[in-house]
Amino acid sequence: MLSSLDLSFSRTLPLSIFNELGELLQRMAQAVGSAALMLTEAVLLRMPIPLEWERQRFTLVISEQFSALLLGNIEAGEQETRRLEKPENPLINTSLTFNSDVIASFISEVINLFECNSYIYQKIARYQQVIAPNDATLQSKFTLLLLEHLLPVISNEVKVSSKKILTEAYSCQALEDSLNKQIAQERLLNEVTTQIRKSLDLPVIMKTVITQIREFLELDRLVIYKFASAQVKSQHSSFNDQYLPNSQHLPQNYQNYQGCIVYEALITDDIPSVLNYEEESCLMRTSLCWEKYRQGFILAVNDVEKTYSLEECLLNFLRRSKVQAKLVAPIIFEQKLWGLLIAHQCYAPREWTKSEKSLLTSVAKQLAIAIHQTELMASLTKQKQTLEQRVIELTMALREALLAAEAANRLRSEFLATISHELLTPLTYVIGMSSTLLRWPLGELSKRQRDYLQTIHDSGEHLLQMINDILDLSQVEAGKTVLNITEFSLVKSAQNTLDSLLEKARSEKVTLKLDLQIAPTHDIFTADSTRVEQILWNLLTNAIKFTPEDGNVTLRLWVEDETAVFQVEDTGIGILEEQLPLLFEKFQQLDTPYRRRYEGTGVGLALTKQLVELHRGRIEVESTVGIGSIFTVWIPNQLK
Repeated sequence: MLSSLDLSFSRTLPLSIFNELGELLQRMAQAVGSAALMLTEAVLLRMPIPLEWERQRFTLVISEQFSALLLGNIEAGEQETRRLEKPENPLINTSLTFNSDVIASFISEVINLFECNSYIYQKIARYQQVIAPNDATLQSKFTLLLLEHLLPVISNEVKVSSKKILTEAYSCQALEDSLNKQIAQERLLNEVTTQIRKSLDLPVIMKTVITQIREFLELDRLVIYKFASAQVKSQHSSFNDQYLPNSQHLPQNYQNYQGCIVYEALITDDIPSVLNYEEESCLMRTSLCWEKYRQGFILAVNDVEKTYSLEECLLNFLRRSKVQAKLVAPIIFEQKLWGLLIAHQCYAPREWTKSEKSLLTSVAKQLAIAIHQTELMASLTKQKQTLEQRVIELTMALREALLAAEAANRLRSEFLATISHELLTPLTYVIGMSSTLLRWPLGELSKRQRDYLQTIHDSGEHLLQMINDILDLSQVEAGKTVLNITEFSLVKSAQNTLDSLLEKARSEKVTLKLDLQIAPTHDIFTADSTRVEQILWNLLTNAIKFTPEDGNVTLRLWVEDETAVFQVEDTGIGILEEQLPLLFEKFQQLDTPYRRRYEGTGVGLALTKQLVELHRGRIEVESTVGIGSIFTVWIPNQLK
């Protein structure tokens, strides 16, 4: 920084006096004409700068005939006072110099803040070369302006006293107005927050909010700028790369900062609309500003003529769009820069207050919440629709698979029924003829012949039984089986079934037992007696088949709560626990040591389960390998 020893003038002044000196230098720059360049600290607004520069205030005029530097440094305490907008007029350490060497040194420090290949750097460097001692006439003119502006007009003490009283009264009124405005601002922010919480319609929220905020802040125009992922030239835009002398130096992330204005609120239709305006290539020279926005930076431009004095393309664009002052707050959610909330003053500069900056920042945060909840709801809706579509697809696929399985099952049952039926006729002949030959009265049959005939007869009977089981199962699955409900004796049916299997059990060296645990008053039962005996026959046959020699098979019978209970217990080989779920499946034969010895279709137990369920009953099994199995059947009284 410059030392006060190098300056022509150095003193601590009120900020208001410092600003008046800056206005005098601005008048001098206008007097010199287009050959003069005037810079203020506003040109550094959109740049990341060192901390010490944040306290600097300066007005710099450069030309061949007249150059001057007004430099001020606000102390840390005074800067905090101003930031809090207290009514006191803060003091600033002020320096004013016309020394060309000192001015050149300050310019070197300023341009080092810019990239060396940037357009602004090159423009300032060109003016640095033309600095020379001031023209005496212009120097005298500035002196006269300074004297004319600063010489006090002495009034009488009464007038001064009266003015002091009015000033104090005005200060109290200003404080009251400030408090009222703060209350109104908080009330407005609460209304905005409530509206965002109640609605998910983002366009309505955006339009309503910017209209309310524009009216409250008395803005000429308030817009929302949204970033897009790709550059698309707007029909409203009349600028192109020819306005950018250093277009080859565009940032690599140029495409990431493209977008357009998507919402707008105007004070009157006389204000030109900028709706749908898209990003200009000439704006990309200040790409560092976008990075500051992403970090939450608030841009307050009091006068675009001062802030963008070195950026001709951008300044021309703002003039055409009728922007004299602007306040910009970033809209950020999920650590991403979604867009900008921008306030415009169109016909005059405006010094933005802390409360205005705070309000615009708070509104931008609330808009970010609205955007987030809208996108979240859209995502949830999309996921819901995707899940619903997936459920529909899976349901249709499942239905088609079920229909296909039912069709295949029906075709299989019909095929088995047809084949079985076609086998019955020739099988009947085989059984009948073999029986006839075994009883043939003419001549004696040799033992070998009789054994052959007996094998043919027994095999035919066995095959007939399997075919009948398949036919029965097919009829039950097709829903064509009708129970013949009658009254019958449970004891008699059990005894008949047991008697029919005595010969088979004797040949297998298995002992059959009947354990009747039924009172005579419960003996008469209502069900399909034929199907009940078929159930018992299948269970007993299965028990005999898988019971080793000298084993026992017991049939128990009792009645409980109008339900007949049949239990078949054997001392057979037992069933593995993991194979129990397959026991009642069709055409399933468990892997046991007896599988090769006793062939079968695997439909006996499946048919048994179907017949039990046809009576609205149930069947259960308990088994231990090497000990035996217990099959229990519950058949309710069919009159109940």
